[in-house]
Amino acid sequence: MNRRLFLARTCALMASGLPAESVIAGDRHRTGLVFDEIFLTPFFPPDHPEQPSRLAVAWHAITTSPLYHQIRRIPLKRISGSELRLVHTSAHIAGIRDNYGPVIDRYARAGVAGVLVACDAVHRGRVRNAFALVRPPGHHAHNAGEVVGFCLFNNVAIAARYLQRRLGYRRILIVDWDFHHGDGTEAFFYDDPSVLYFSTHRLESYPRTGYPERRGAGAGLGYNINVALECGAGDREIIEAFETQLMPAALHFKPDFILISAGFDSRIDDTLGCFDITDQGYADLTDIVRSIARRSGHERIVSALEGGYNLPGLASGILSHLQALMK
Repeated sequence: MNRRLFLARTCALMASGLPAESVIAGDRHRTGLVFDEIFLTPFFPPDHPEQPSRLAVAWHAITTSPLYHQIRRIPLKRISGSELRLVHTSAHIAGIRDNYGPVIDRYARAGVAGVLVACDAVHRGRVRNAFALVRPPGHHAHNAGEVVGFCLFNNVAIAARYLQRRLGYRRILIVDWDFHHGDGTEAFFYDDPSVLYFSTHRLESYPRTGYPERRGAGAGLGYNINVALECGAGDREIIEAFETQLMPAALHFKPDFILISAGFDSRIDDTLGCFDITDQGYADLTDIVRSIARRSGHERIVSALEGGYNLPGLASGILSHLQALMK
């Protein structure tokens, strides 16, 4: 199916989808989903891997799956600069607006808003956990005032500070299984013991950061965990990293809320990655994260899309992740 047909079908499906704010008995036991047509906004040139078709394909797969009617839609809302300034400088925020214009600025803010409304819904008990189907990715963004690694604002880093400073949570766990290291996320929390950051990635690939010896600084020493995997790493290797390195650290940390930087470029056959993680692998990783949440006394998890550029693989990986969240 070509891109234009995907976009048209996506808009039609949105018009006939589940009511976003309906109150349904048992909704608090459901998984929430954030998606909005603003995420179909073009930004990069047509030959760039980060395209609206990524979300169009994923949205089509979700809405044509039996899972769709078990999900609660969460509507988007606008955010102000105050949310962005939870991690970003005023110069960075102005740089995005001035360098790329108001349309792209609004689109980039929507990615942040999608993760924040998912956090709100979980916090208020409207859903048990949630997945934010948003773009652009965010985990490379820091304070450069421009696009860094396809990222404009750091969606998950902002969400972590939002959870702490607006919603009152103390300890936040960020799990990043994207193929690429989240250098922006690491930088924001490197000396902060209130945020445990765990990343699996290929060290030799962009941005060539994420060395295992980088464990945090000052009071944050030990709260930054980098696991470098080799090309060809699959389910066994990444699950072992989660079980032997994430699980004991997270259970000791006892997070109040968990955020997932869910990059599916770590999936087998991705065009920008060389790992061999399968759809079942993503389900197993999701189960591990849910086990950490339950053993910490809650099920508060918000997952946000990062990378993933093989379109059929991205869609099937997301479906597997969603199904595991919904168990």
